[in-house]
Amino acid sequence: MTQQHSLSPLLKIAIDTAKLAGEEVMSFYRKRNFTAEMKADDSPVTSADLAANATIMAELKRLTPDIPIISEEVGALPLAERSQWQRYWLLDPIDGTGEFIIGSGDFAVNIALVENGWPVIGVIHAPDHHLTYYAEQGFGAFKDNGQSSKQIHVAHYDQSRPVKVAISRRQELGLMGQYLNTNFNFEYIALGSCSLKNCLIAEGGADCYLRIGPTGEWDTGASQCILEQAGGTIIDSEFQPLSYNERHSLMNPDFLSLGAGEFPWQEIIKPHRAEREL
Repeated sequence: MTQQHSLSPLLKIAIDTAKLAGEEVMSFYRKRNFTAEMKADDSPVTSADLAANATIMAELKRLTPDIPIISEEVGALPLAERSQWQRYWLLDPIDGTGEFIIGSGDFAVNIALVENGWPVIGVIHAPDHHLTYYAEQGFGAFKDNGQSSKQIHVAHYDQSRPVKVAISRRQELGLMGQYLNTNFNFEYIALGSCSLKNCLIAEGGADCYLRIGPTGEWDTGASQCILEQAGGTIIDSEFQPLSYNERHSLMNPDFLSLGAGEFPWQEIIKPHRAEREL
């Protein structure tokens, strides 16, 4: 990796592990040789998810045996036990499993390190796009294309252009009308996984993303760190911060991923109406 800055040991471990898992994922993806089934929450899981999870778990346990792990693909321990953790790894072996299945390429390996209830390291590796986004609290956010790494920032507010809204390829635009103030002009940008949409905001390619529907803390942990270090934020539909490892459930509320704070977000997005209709 060509870059002008040094990586902390834990960030380097997260990047190297995400890339190792990405190689495992691509071995399934290129051959289109995997099995898929629906989990109890009606979300898909494939043999590639499970293989990537096994790779990440084994590598992190080998390199950081004293740091516990929460993964989407492994049942979480009771809150009474995990609430005692000062830090832990938070994983989504494949964010965007649906995109993996249909072959769009818009999927990523997510690895976050959470300390005292907040993501302080985030790595999003999109192996089919040959891209890795990463950040560490206090050191900025970066995008690596395999040849070089550059620091990224959210886009500034410019009243002369539309507000760019990242959406899912299968998301109904009519739903967004419930939450977006039509006094503003909007441009919609379709992309796959939740984490990649957040990274798009972090690098200035979009301004916001409204996630209406179920997600887990593993879906937001890594990209929250990246987005915040790039100048943005992720909040719930009532404009309150997300929380990590503070509830019995690891599921997120509906959330808003927002770019620069100079945008008049509470005018652009209608949180009170969203709260009633969620």
